[in-house]
Amino acid sequence: MSFQAYLDAVEDKTGLTPRQLVEIAESKSFNDPSVKAGTILEWLKADYGLGRGHGMALVHVIKNGPKIDSKHVGSDGTHRDDSDTLWLDGKASKPSP
Repeated sequence: MSFQAYLDAVEDKTGLTPRQLVEIAESKSFNDPSVKAGTILEWLKADYGLGRGHGMALVHVIKNGPKIDSKHVGSDGTHRDDSDTLWLDGKASKPSP
């Protein structure tokens, strides 16, 4: 599953876009460098029922923004993405590749 597919699945599961979840996380100061991934994962599980895989995709975006390593772009692996920038504004508004 690509990084973007994880984020799209999070939207399906929560009804919130990745950007909305990032904004909620920021309001809780989870983007602070001192906050550990485990803290964010616990919140995502408790409030949204997200498991570790989907949660870690969001942890990356909360901590690092929408850019991913270019080694995942156009690769043949299961985590291949079309772009090094993840779309956070919802599947319905995502531009076609």
